[in-house]
Amino acid sequence: MLTACTSKQSLEVKVYETSANGNKLAEISEFETSENPSKIHLNPEAIFQTITGFGGSFTESSAHLLNRLSKKNRDTILKAYFSEDGANYTLTRTHISSCDFSLNNYTYAPIADDMELNHFSIEEDRDDLIPMIKDAMAISKEGFNIIASPWTAPPWMKDNKNYVGGKLLPEYYSAFALYFSKYLEAYKNEGIDIWGLTPVNEPHGNGNNWESMHFSPKEETDFVQNYLGPKLEEVGKSDVKILGYDQNRDGLKEWVDDMYKNEASSKYFSGTAIHWYESTYDFFPKALQYAHEKAPNKYLIETEGCVDSEIPKWQDDKWYWSKESTDWGYDWREPAKKYLHPKYAPVNRYARDIIGCLNNWVDGWVDWNMVLDRQGGPNWFKNWCVAPVIVDPDNDEVYFTPLYYTMAHFSKYIRPGAKVIGLDKSDADLQVTAAQNPDGSIAVIVFNEGKELKTFELSLGKTSKLITIQPQAIQTIVVQK
Repeated sequence: MLTACTSKQSLEVKVYETSANGNKLAEISEFETSENPSKIHLNPEAIFQTITGFGGSFTESSAHLLNRLSKKNRDTILKAYFSEDGANYTLTRTHISSCDFSLNNYTYAPIADDMELNHFSIEEDRDDLIPMIKDAMAISKEGFNIIASPWTAPPWMKDNKNYVGGKLLPEYYSAFALYFSKYLEAYKNEGIDIWGLTPVNEPHGNGNNWESMHFSPKEETDFVQNYLGPKLEEVGKSDVKILGYDQNRDGLKEWVDDMYKNEASSKYFSGTAIHWYESTYDFFPKALQYAHEKAPNKYLIETEGCVDSEIPKWQDDKWYWSKESTDWGYDWREPAKKYLHPKYAPVNRYARDIIGCLNNWVDGWVDWNMVLDRQGGPNWFKNWCVAPVIVDPDNDEVYFTPLYYTMAHFSKYIRPGAKVIGLDKSDADLQVTAAQNPDGSIAVIVFNEGKELKTFELSLGKTSKLITIQPQAIQTIVVQK
């Protein structure tokens, strides 16, 4: 039931809007009046999950592009992502050895049957990836956490001896656990602490297109329970979070049932990692709720999402608000599930998904590449995608797409340690979430996907504020403490 305001006392707020009509995190203070505004009532007494953070991913592709830009533009991009004046990212991801968004295939352990990994080396990361991470660390005032994921084990540990596809052979489980340990230590020696790991990116595989390795839920749980977890414990890295699964949400039930089957299987898992690629519009709330209920005290983090199978549009904000994008499933998903992949607007997909996730127990949301070029790469497999920042390195030009501002609406104003809180709303067409920050302020995110201006009354206790949101717009409303 909505709680009506009984006082004319004004709610003190600051409102920031990004919209199809041109606003980009613009502060707005003038609102149209309405005789019949809808209602959004905040309920800070209803407390849900604690926020871990928001951010994007360090990839070799992004890092390589930054190195091709002028120092001025490189600094502009990194400050836009990591400074307090920018998006202020707090949760990030990177790849362990190569992925599709690398310049080539590589592994840190290239010598076959080097069981002690005496030839382990992160040399490949020194030119691009490590400098990007270090520069971001120097800019970030509060710091950020890094989740690291391998796309595959070294090929010699797999049944097909290939970067693409195949399974980790049981006789190499110990060596692969050591591989993680060596990686954590090597990055620590560079001054980079890794906060979390996933055992492998996308254990269902990716159609055997680029680096991948298959795990069943039982196999991954066995690897974590008997090899990876104990190895991290042995080397004094038990504080590093292990997040299981790391693929699309439709498979959550099968995976969390195995991961959290009993105390022994659950011991080393700190949480579950998920991706969004199963659908361009459905965020699978029932699956998210099931995963939370199965392990209510564990993390539930979106570790990857992006506009895939698209070449980004350059300096064309309108495209990012238009339902013209298609994804991998639009052309070749099996008929029974093709309905999950209609055309969509990139901004809509981001805003809808992040709000849906926050309203269903997800505590962290990480975007994929931070920077790509006008082709949507570089990508050794030519698996083109879109990033919030697109660059033209040949002409030293930078384009901040509307996706950058969409991400910033969450990352800049909902801080680590914030608590998602309850709310009631009367307009089903407005998508809304809210979180109370550690400093007491409340960040309310409102998304108007429709083509009509909306007016609503935001209330907290006996205070309220009449606010207007433009058509096709996302707002962050900061309620002062």
